[in-house]
Amino acid sequence: MRIIVMGVSGSGKTTVGTMLAYKLEIPYFDGDDLHPQENINKMAQGCPLNDADRWPWLARVGEWLAHQPEGGVIGCSALKRSYRDLLRAHCPDAVFVHVHGSREVLLARMNRRKGHFMPSSLLDSQFATLEPLENDEVGRVFDVTDSPNQIAASASEWIKTRG
Repeated sequence: MRIIVMGVSGSGKTTVGTMLAYKLEIPYFDGDDLHPQENINKMAQGCPLNDADRWPWLARVGEWLAHQPEGGVIGCSALKRSYRDLLRAHCPDAVFVHVHGSREVLLARMNRRKGHFMPSSLLDSQFATLEPLENDEVGRVFDVTDSPNQIAASASEWIKTRG
């Protein structure tokens, strides 16, 4: 099983992804750790990434997931359909767990977060880029107002019922 926990910054991808991987007994990796330093510097300066910045990073995310023999969970914003298509090119069986919430809730979370390179000033650009999962994409949306443990438990059950 190959799972991509997606959503805008501050949605809880790392927390939910870590819990989900634990429940499913497969590895978790934070896709942010695959960003080249240039991307991290750009975001830290308050500049949103463009497609040219994202394509090499997304390829690395897909490659990591594809090379997990027992499957895995990776956190990755996967904001656009075209990004998710690239990830599926590496892992056709990947499913998406979209952790989603309102701008207000996520902005408050981001402002409480310490030591992350992504400033809250980029949240609006992420929402502007976000394309919801389409009907032909295998995925499910989970509300961030539920606890991370509730989201991970619900996502785990959904994934297990898929086989």
